[in-house]
Amino acid sequence: MAFSTDGYVVQPLEFPGGDIGSLAVTGTANDLAMVGARPHHLSVGLILEEGLELALLRRVVASMAAAAQQCGLTIVTGDTKVVERGKADGVFITTSGIGVVEAPLPIDPTAIRPGDQLLVSGDLGRHGVAILAARHGLTLVPPVLSDCAPLWPQVQELLAAGVWIHCLRDLTRGGLASALQELADAVGVELAIEEVRLPVAEPVARTCDLLGFEPLHLANEGCFVAVVPPQACAAARALLEPRGGAWVGSVRPAGGAGPRVLLRTALGTERLLVPLSGELLPRIC
Repeated sequence: MAFSTDGYVVQPLEFPGGDIGSLAVTGTANDLAMVGARPHHLSVGLILEEGLELALLRRVVASMAAAAQQCGLTIVTGDTKVVERGKADGVFITTSGIGVVEAPLPIDPTAIRPGDQLLVSGDLGRHGVAILAARHGLTLVPPVLSDCAPLWPQVQELLAAGVWIHCLRDLTRGGLASALQELADAVGVELAIEEVRLPVAEPVARTCDLLGFEPLHLANEGCFVAVVPPQACAAARALLEPRGGAWVGSVRPAGGAGPRVLLRTALGTERLLVPLSGELLPRIC
């Protein structure tokens, strides 16, 4: 069995490509998928602020039901509380999920070894840009939609194809840069990624160039990084690349500098990739 819980305070409550309801259901289902578990059951806790529009609440609840169906899980229990006006921010949601592990071997950072290969399942930074645009009233042409989507189907395909997955991480807060730094620190290795291999949608890239952001630091809600042994890389790429994924780098032994993440630029130079010291875009989930 696998068990996970998370809280959701995203602002605004509705954004291009989703809302707090779909995000809460999908986010917890994806946490289970990252350990190779099929999501089965979910509990939901709602904290509602006095004065919340019932029409908005109905949309959020309907969105949760649709997301649960898409994720293949059942919402089995829940609770609702109301707090005074000004004591919350519309809606806060807490979800807890139970799943059954289907991966034949543990999916965990401790399985990472030098020589392993790094792949992402989709383009980077989409959710972060969607939240940014909705929060600040930016009109992007074409509009950028959040990539909020269940990840278990892709994980299941990898497992069914016999791909030995050493580790998985969904790219939420802090994006790919933070996820890789966490893995490097946890295992004591060096992760090297190739800038030219990173998949970034053109509207996301343009927005980042304009505002001085880097897609590597922006969140996704429907994308993961997979660490697989070299012999499994070809099979993993065959499944992920047709859907926008890509091979992005590899694992190397840590040198004298210790665990770190290096980015090889388009010019062939390498620079240190570090997580941000603060939250680039708070309340994105």
